[in-house]
Amino acid sequence: MTEHSTSHEGRQPSTAARPFERTRPRQETDESGAAVSAKAAKDVAAATAAAAIPAPAAPARPEGDRLRFVGAATRRIARGIDLDEIVLGLCRATVPTFSDAILVFLRDPLPVGDERPVTPFVLRLRRTDRLRLPEERDPDEAAETLEPLAAELCEVRSGGALAEVLRGVRPVFGDSAAARAALPELLGGGHPVPTGHRTILAPLRGRRRVIGAAVFIRRPEGPAFEPNDLLVAAQLATHTALGIDKAVLYGREAYIADELQRTMLPDSLPQPTGVKLASRYLPAAETARVGGDWYDAIPLPGSRVALVVGDVMGHSMTSAAIMGQLRTTAQTLAQLDLPPAEVLHHLDEQAQRLGSDRMATCLYAVYDPVAHRITIANAGHPPPVLLHLGGRAEVLRVPPGAPIGVGGVDFEAVELDAPAGATLLLYTDGLVESRLRDVWTGIEQLRERLAATAQLTGPDHPPPLEALCDDVLDMLGPGDRDDDIALLAARFDGIAPSDVAYWYLDPEEQAPGRARRLARKALQRWGLEELSDSMELLVSEVVTNAVRYAERPVTLRLLRTDVLRCEVGDDAPQLPRQRRARETDEGGRGLFLVNRLAKRWGATRLSTGKVVWFELPLG
Repeated sequence: MTEHSTSHEGRQPSTAARPFERTRPRQETDESGAAVSAKAAKDVAAATAAAAIPAPAAPARPEGDRLRFVGAATRRIARGIDLDEIVLGLCRATVPTFSDAILVFLRDPLPVGDERPVTPFVLRLRRTDRLRLPEERDPDEAAETLEPLAAELCEVRSGGALAEVLRGVRPVFGDSAAARAALPELLGGGHPVPTGHRTILAPLRGRRRVIGAAVFIRRPEGPAFEPNDLLVAAQLATHTALGIDKAVLYGREAYIADELQRTMLPDSLPQPTGVKLASRYLPAAETARVGGDWYDAIPLPGSRVALVVGDVMGHSMTSAAIMGQLRTTAQTLAQLDLPPAEVLHHLDEQAQRLGSDRMATCLYAVYDPVAHRITIANAGHPPPVLLHLGGRAEVLRVPPGAPIGVGGVDFEAVELDAPAGATLLLYTDGLVESRLRDVWTGIEQLRERLAATAQLTGPDHPPPLEALCDDVLDMLGPGDRDDDIALLAARFDGIAPSDVAYWYLDPEEQAPGRARRLARKALQRWGLEELSDSMELLVSEVVTNAVRYAERPVTLRLLRTDVLRCEVGDDAPQLPRQRRARETDEGGRGLFLVNRLAKRWGATRLSTGKVVWFELPLG
């Protein structure tokens, strides 16, 4: 590439208008920015002439403008948080004030922190900005164009001219010998700088390595670059590179925070029998994406479900880590089928083991769709709100309890009705408390909002769960996002008594035969005779295994919902496991049949024994 410009050695200062002067006011100003009056100027001139002493020379105006430009440009670059904002800040600060066009190349991929960059060294054109003159807006009158300015990708050859310029770090004029060899490699063979344009090639060096390059371009009719412009380009490149380094680190931290929060919360909610679930999570702000709020729904034996919502104090990685430990502990305790108050007691002990200042609030509820009842225990958490089918919203009277981590306190559980069609809303205090309102005012506003939403669908039709969650979050005002928010909504459908069959069987040899007869009669009553053969075979196998080890009566329950579910409970804590029986074995094939014929099956250990269940598809 050939540049039609003279060497910069020995160049005389240009008398043409500097680009920094394009927006400089012509009127002189004093230190406060106000215009100096004509009278004050005459007085100063008269006093100077009377003293016959020459006035001290003022700094050159272009140099002052240059310093102001660098200060304003670096502030604009520093305002950016992410990568795109920083690169855009560089482009908007330099075009058209410093150059008529700019190309910004960044390493692809950008190395993060101390990690080793990948090879080969590839630069990608991240952004290009240019000043369009009025005559260029008409393609018929445009004599030349700068688009496309460069190829999208450039592989920096080891030992090549571009690698040498980047290694030198300092900006160079485009007509220098090093730049004349490096620019064609950077821009690509099919994208030369148009004849007569002036350029500066400035490497972008971060804290440890070169991460890109910037090319500043001026048109031939404008003023040429001066030696001091190299210092300006160096300042812009340094601030941009350091900002990009920080943006990449910030992006990595934000990614880690997002991944941590995502893995701490359930990917999807289960779909237990007799209840519909919906949830929402909102971080406090984009800069505080990790918090200690969580929610969970855990299927329990007997078609029950545990509903959990909690809030660890603070917004940090530590809070999120504690939240993850408490959530895991709650899931483990739920699988033991402990009462809600006992679950909170063990969570309190776990929080004390984690540290003396590990505090959290939690609400743990267990819903039984067969009994249409819900049992709730609270540890310093805001009370839940129950939206009845007729549209009445009620704040449930639940003992408040002490927060988890206090230690040495008892938790009390209450059992309440959970009528079919009602909706239970569990939430964290970020939904109802902020700088603008106290928690009880927020709870009352939430209750009124739920009642108003229910009126829109009528007394016989509850509002859809997903829409209800969105409508609840819409009540938040601009100043109400002081804390992260976890929201869990449960619609109680329940299981009708006519769809449940329940028996006790004495642990004796006749129990499997009786279980087959009872199951057959229940399926005939429900019009499911086509499932009788499979049900009788599987019930016989599971009950036989229960009777073998049980000392107390065995329970048998059939549930008809979207599937046909069978549950067999006994007082033996040992869980059955599937194994491959040998040809000489007389037993060991029962669970193999269950695994092959059932849609799903499982076993859960209880405080009083265990429950083995399986499901058959209807129809």
